[in-house]
This record gives sequence, C-alpha cells and structure tokens, in this order.
Amino acid sequence: MNSLTHQVPHKGSRLVGTPARQPDLAAQNTSLRQKLDSLMAEARTNERKLRRFEGLELNLISLSSLSDVVKALIYPDPSFHWDVVTLTLLDPEYEIRRMLEEEGVVLADHPSLVFCDSLNELTSVYPHSLFPTLGAYRPAKHNSLFPGTRMRPGSVALLPLVRYGKLIGSLNIGSADAERFNKSVRTDFHEHFAAIVAICIENASNVQRLKRQGLTDTLTAINNRRFFDQRLKEEMDVARRSLTPLSCMLLDVDHFKRVNDTYGHQVGDQVLREVAALIRAQLRGSDVLSRYGGEEFAAVLAKTESATAAEVAERIRRNIADHAFALPNGEHFHVTISIGVATYLPTDADRDVKPSGEALVGQADRCLYDAKGSGRNRVVCQN
Repeated sequence: MNSLTHQVPHKGSRLVGTPARQPDLAAQNTSLRQKLDSLMAEARTNERKLRRFEGLELNLISLSSLSDVVKALIYPDPSFHWDVVTLTLLDPEYEIRRMLEEEGVVLADHPSLVFCDSLNELTSVYPHSLFPTLGAYRPAKHNSLFPGTRMRPGSVALLPLVRYGKLIGSLNIGSADAERFNKSVRTDFHEHFAAIVAICIENASNVQRLKRQGLTDTLTAINNRRFFDQRLKEEMDVARRSLTPLSCMLLDVDHFKRVNDTYGHQVGDQVLREVAALIRAQLRGSDVLSRYGGEEFAAVLAKTESATAAEVAERIRRNIADHAFALPNGEHFHVTISIGVATYLPTDADRDVKPSGEALVGQADRCLYDAKGSGRNRVVCQN
C-alpha cells in the first residue's frame, strides 16, 4: 500500500499556488497611512480654522459698539488670509448709517462698508436659500457687493446675515485663488459664523438704539436738546481742528399757540411731527437735527458755510409754507416757520482756543429774533 509522503518546504521556499500577500499588505498599509496622514492634516487644518473663527466670534461678542463690530468684520485678523472683505447692510431708513456717524465713523473712509436701501438688492444675491454661497466670482452678480475694492476676487464666500428669518445684510469674503471657495467646500464654519455676526450686529444696534432713546424726543422722533448740546460741542471741536465752517440754525414755528388754540393739541402735535420730517428731508444724513424746546428746532450743519446754510434754510422755509397740514375732517391749513442762521468760521488762531457752542447758538437765536420781529416766515443770517 502506497503511503503519502508529507513534504516540508525548505526555508526560503514557498508552496506552489500560495499567493504573495506580503507585498500587497505593505502597499495597503502605506496607502492607509497616507490616507490617515491626510485626514490628520485636514483635521489639524480644520482645528486651526475653528480656533480662528472662535477667536473672532469671542472678540465680536465682547464688543458693544456698533462701529467696533463693523470694523472688526471689515478689517479681520490677517491670519484668515481673506484677500478682500466687505459688509453689506440693509438700511432703508438710514438708521444704521446715522448711528455709525453718531459714533464718529466717517463712512467715506470705509469703502468696504456697503449699504443697500432695498431688500431686493440682497435677495437677488440669495434667490433660493439663506445659506452661505461659495463659488466663482461673477461680475454681473457680485459687483455690487465688492464696490471699489482693490482687486477682483477669483472666488467668493457670501454669508447671509439673517435674524428671525429675514435678511439684514451679507458678509462678503473674496479670495484671489479661484479654488479657495468652491461648491465642494463644506460651509459649517461659515453658517455658524454668519449667525454669530448677525446676532452681534443686531445686539450692537439695539444698544445704540437704547442710548438714543434717552437722547430722542418722543413726540417728533428726532434728537432732543440734551443730544443737541452734546453734539454741538463735538462738532465745534472738529471744526476748530479741521478749520472747516460750521453752521447752526434755530427754527421756530410761527404762531404755534394759535394752532393749538384753534385746532387742539392733537393737531398741534401732528404739526410738530410733520414739521420735523420736512426739516429732516432737507438735511444731510450727517447733519444734526433736534427739537430744541416747544415748537423750536435746532440744526447743526458740519462743513457748511453761511451761503449754503442760507440756501438750505430757505428750502426748509419754502417747503413748510407750501405744505398742507390736514385736519381730521379732511380740511387743510398752512403754517410758516422763521429761521435764524449763524456760522462759525475757525482760523489758525482758533486752534488753541476752545470755541463756544453757546455763543454760536446765541448768534443764531438773535437772527431768529430778528426774523420774528421783521414779519416771520423768513430766514435771517448772521452778518
């Protein structure tokens, strides 16, 4: 009977038909290590990115001034390597611009801060959803978001700023690298960051609104006497340092007591509201308008010489005289206003002398007195 012989292979040999697995395993291990290294590098990159975003978010949250929040956004830390950043804010009533100007911001100095007066201007950028948009820069679509920038981006990340489901603005980030922001990039960081930015802008705006409430006349919704006195002092200092003219108007509704006696105080209150609006319409956003007391208003016009101030005052006088004030029964009546105008013209000698706002108001008051005494419904300017 034949017996099977068990053959033991010599050292270093292999059985015929046995696969050579060792090299395959080594290649797989190398590939896995490369993938793991790539994932670890990506994780480290994302962690650094997260830390940068967290740092910026913590800084934004710590700021209570609207101007500081805006500047932190349009002038971010260089570590972000964003080539261009702009901030677009919806501001149909000029409220945000006025708040920034009240904080001393010269809007012309910050071209990266963009305002739009209509929601349509923003919804055209986000027509389908209120989520960040990443992709190539398209001039026809994106030019309005990057006006006057020093470079045209290759790719952009557009972050909608949303509060309670409504757009309030857009943070616009551009890169010279056409591949930096593309549709395949996840937007988790951007979504979270946009939400923080929107909250910080809203909170800072609300803080500013609360401050303004203590400085606002509740009847006419314009500034009150306290605010006027504060701003007049500031504007006088600016005029002295920059050697630019500053004009002051005092405006008084003629025979206002007659309006109250004839038509009642409710009609009188409505007249004051409409007069305030008519005056405001003829002033620049940077001009300061306040209810000075009773039926008297005061305005400060920076960088405005006497001739220009007189022209503005005359437009105000004419528009109020032409305006028809309505009674509850549908009838109409007219009122007039008298205006006194005075102008501060600083010289080199004034640089070391603190000017008096009270003196400027006193000159305007004397002009107003002359306007009243010479027949009312007229403008009198300081000689």
